[in-house]
Amino acid sequence: MTKKVIATLALLSVFSTYASAAALRVAADPVPHSEILNHIKQTDKKLDLKVIELNGNLNANELLARGDVDANYFQHVPYLRDQEKALGEKLAVVATVHIEPLGIYSHKVKSLKDLPDGAQVAVPNNVTNLSRALYLLQDSGLIKLKGSNASSLVTTADISDNPHHLKIIEIEAPQLPRALDDAQLAIINGNYALQAGLVPSKDALALEQAKDNPYANVLVTTPKLAHDPRILELAKDLESKQTAEFINQHYQGSVIPVNP
Repeated sequence: MTKKVIATLALLSVFSTYASAAALRVAADPVPHSEILNHIKQTDKKLDLKVIELNGNLNANELLARGDVDANYFQHVPYLRDQEKALGEKLAVVATVHIEPLGIYSHKVKSLKDLPDGAQVAVPNNVTNLSRALYLLQDSGLIKLKGSNASSLVTTADISDNPHHLKIIEIEAPQLPRALDDAQLAIINGNYALQAGLVPSKDALALEQAKDNPYANVLVTTPKLAHDPRILELAKDLESKQTAEFINQHYQGSVIPVNP
């Protein structure tokens, strides 16, 4: 083996060691994802974790595909699959962590029974969460959907019966809490509800069921990093009994661990 090859291999070895020792950069929504990651950061001293909080202008899957972060933690699998198609990228799920039940909220009525005909209902405008919102309206007895089951994606075109003549308004998900001042109902993702000071387990007029819910939030990375020791350590922490206990104690049913 030549000296040049030996030197190259040595350099690659040093680079590999440095890469595995570098801080693990994880993009996450502020609530509850960053809070959960910061809890792990405090309890697992072996893991050098850098939490990058997302805002409305950042697409965490684009950041991951470009190599700007090593992983993200903010989404469920149906949303991820839709993003993969849009980006032309294949990403890897390495941990399944928690469920944020989608909820129906209102500043206008105290019960769904008080909902007037023609009420405005604000819902998320992305494909997967719009579908979740429509199923929640159906489960709450407000609409009926044609030829659908919980595993298929639906849109407003699939509404077969709308006895209350609800007006469905599609809005960017982070803006839904603000819609409560205008619309009679808003169907809000759990993380955005928590950020707005709502307590889903207390304030929601209706919540998604946690059992058999396909919308668990996951830790995502690239196929190349899926077996990185830092990723595996974080995945183990996120799915641990200790993290489940933290979620249960901290969120009191508003966020539900998948591995209790």
